[in-house]
Amino acid sequence: MPAGRDAERTPSERRRAAGAALALSETSVERILTRASGYLRAVCSHSLQPYRGCTFGRSLCGVGCYVRHSPWVTRGRAWGTFLEVRTNAAAAYRAAYETERAWARRTRQRFSVFLSSATDPFVPQERRFGITGGLLAAMLELLPDELVVQTHSPAVLTARPALLRLARRARLRVHLSVESDRDRLPGLPPPAASVRERLEAAAELRRAGLEVVVTVAPLLPIAEPERFFARIAEVADAVVIDHFIEGDGSPDGRRTQRTALPAAMARVDRESLGLGYRERMVEVARRHMPGRVGVGADGFAGRRLA
Repeated sequence: MPAGRDAERTPSERRRAAGAALALSETSVERILTRASGYLRAVCSHSLQPYRGCTFGRSLCGVGCYVRHSPWVTRGRAWGTFLEVRTNAAAAYRAAYETERAWARRTRQRFSVFLSSATDPFVPQERRFGITGGLLAAMLELLPDELVVQTHSPAVLTARPALLRLARRARLRVHLSVESDRDRLPGLPPPAASVRERLEAAAELRRAGLEVVVTVAPLLPIAEPERFFARIAEVADAVVIDHFIEGDGSPDGRRTQRTALPAAMARVDRESLGLGYRERMVEVARRHMPGRVGVGADGFAGRRLA
């Protein structure tokens, strides 16, 4: 990688770059808009994945990621070891736009796109391939009614000009995942970007005029809840809190129970394994952010507790 491109990475991303080899491929797809079902049905009309796979899969967020259990996505490969670049994503969006917008408005009231649920739109390879950037440009031509951008990466800042243009013409929220105030859990890898990096990115996006939501999902053990949610109140318009129970696409969190995440959480705080912990954190958040707290799928859909 050229020195200039490496210099653009965050410190956390440079640390992750030293990992094992990545199977990188380019492909074209017939469809890029997936009609939402399951957990996402209450959130949006469609999900959109610029990539298949996620190079953050070997970081902390990848340990409990529900997508690692999808044979359709992984095709037997270890999560975090592959990335398929969907080179025609923008063209596929344009081709499907009229049909999918009409279906969404007829059946779901609005054409709402979630970018993304099974990858991160700002994986480091986005700098090289620009798939997400091309999709945002296509959306400026053919507007969704609503766009939710979900990411773990401060690299979302590189898309700020396009996001600001979209926000002037459609409902847009940027969701930044910050699962805890801890950067490490025992025995697990570090996050793709530090807590500080992500909260600073949230603050910068909000100062620019974008609607920013910090998603504490899946909720991990929090060392200093009062301080953590007070900081989120400063940098975000809202917070969404979700637990792996009810939040990983299985009714009882069984997908996450198959991973190393619950054992690591228990070593820090055993109470964090239950929904009661989520409710306690929700109450702390509500003290600092009255009217700005969402829970679970309703929260991801933009609905807040009174």
